[in-house]
Amino acid sequence: MARPRKNAKRPRQGDNNSITKRRKVHSDDSKHITSLILARRGSKDIPLKNEILAGGWVIGWVLRVGAALDAGVFNSQGEDGKRPLQGDSHDNNSSTKRRKVHLDDSKHIAALILARGGSKGIPLKNIKMLAGVPLIGWVIRAALDSGVFHSVWVSTDHEDIAKVAKAWGAKVHKRCPSVSKDCSSSLEAIQEFSSKYPEVDIICNIQATSPCLHPYHLKEALELMTHQGFESVFSVVRRHHFRWQEVKKGECPITEPLNLDPSKRPRRQDWDGELCENGSFYFTTKKLVTEGLLQGGKITYFEMLPEFSVDIDVDIDWPVAEQRVLRFGYFGKDKPEVVKLLLCNVSGCLTDGQIHISANGDDMVSINTRDQTGINMLKKEGVKVILIEQNPIKKTLADKIYKWMGCEVLRDVDDILKKVEKLMKKDGLEWKEVAYMGNDEPDVKCLSLAGLSAVPLDAPVVALNAAKYSCHCAAGRGAVREFAEHILLLKKKAKSQMEQDRISRSSDNSILKN
Repeated sequence: MARPRKNAKRPRQGDNNSITKRRKVHSDDSKHITSLILARRGSKDIPLKNEILAGGWVIGWVLRVGAALDAGVFNSQGEDGKRPLQGDSHDNNSSTKRRKVHLDDSKHIAALILARGGSKGIPLKNIKMLAGVPLIGWVIRAALDSGVFHSVWVSTDHEDIAKVAKAWGAKVHKRCPSVSKDCSSSLEAIQEFSSKYPEVDIICNIQATSPCLHPYHLKEALELMTHQGFESVFSVVRRHHFRWQEVKKGECPITEPLNLDPSKRPRRQDWDGELCENGSFYFTTKKLVTEGLLQGGKITYFEMLPEFSVDIDVDIDWPVAEQRVLRFGYFGKDKPEVVKLLLCNVSGCLTDGQIHISANGDDMVSINTRDQTGINMLKKEGVKVILIEQNPIKKTLADKIYKWMGCEVLRDVDDILKKVEKLMKKDGLEWKEVAYMGNDEPDVKCLSLAGLSAVPLDAPVVALNAAKYSCHCAAGRGAVREFAEHILLLKKKAKSQMEQDRISRSSDNSILKN
């Protein structure tokens, strides 16, 4: 798929000094120059799509573009230059009906994720945290939960990537140095893997930088091979971009259209657009790989919707991808709306782990008001919160924490797993209904078993690898509030999807009756 030119520099987000300096344009006062933004109400593909994007109105982002308002090239800005109020985005994603894929046991089908350690755009980007999950974790989870692979592999030359891959349930293939160079191609790495594992008949090369991949994408794409006899299947996305011939230095400065007639410029809704590779995955046979092909034989494509087509190459893509994955990413099989209990460590989560001792011997801790608000938000939504302290603290301090936080505090907990299981049995809960926030080695088992789990930014690696979410905030600095917002976001997302599924079922039943 098309990638930015290597020499093309992009400004860092939020760094005004890195923004390309604009040349001042002097308007011809004899000519009235205005900007006109077309925003029709009746969009067919995305209803009222000019509304909300990343906390701001879509049309508002355009109005604020420096070329329109700051550069001073326009004589008018419209009647109202005010910025619209912010609002919430709503997930109106329709569910795709999923058909069960029956694996051909005579053929070994493997998922292969290439994750080299020497990324130039973003160092070690494959394990950089995206929405609380290592980037590579998103695609590993989708591949495992699809249930269509006999094995899921990560091919890497870096020990840290290998550790994260194993923690997320993938097997690790130690990539040969000869195919780990900057000039090495993906095909070369796939061929090297295929030669080491001759039992693999079909390989699905999944791109680690596609965090919005879902299990059903892989299921339905593989069906094209197992049910319809295709030899290679790859993912595409439909784009509505008008392309023009590049004008290179020293050539005639006049450009030519590549895919449109300017005299008959179509409206977006009247043009089917073009299918472009989005790089999410490539299914192919061992035979084709041996012949030096990723796409060959009987070829077809699997079309993914634009919202699931996310690719991350440079740092500036990261915040955009994080917003997208929170809305359209795959968060696992368990439904987050069933979370009924949050268990959270006091030391190392709610506080920074320090206990201060006064002159008269009293224990003192510091609690961030943001974390207190986060706990109140969960309680308001019906989630029970219990605080756990594994270190010995005085009852007077525990009572003060209870008074401030308004939730039960368990002191001197020795065997944390045993205690949590006792609490779950008492309330009749399963692990998928429990969210757990820990910060160190004693919490690892609970972090792994809980339906949702998190650690603060400064947690050690052993806890980080066991958690399903890693906070951007440190312990005692808003980590609990961040995890609370994450839980509530997933609950809202799941409820929205359930409502959409209910509407879809009602529509299907109406059609059947008619």
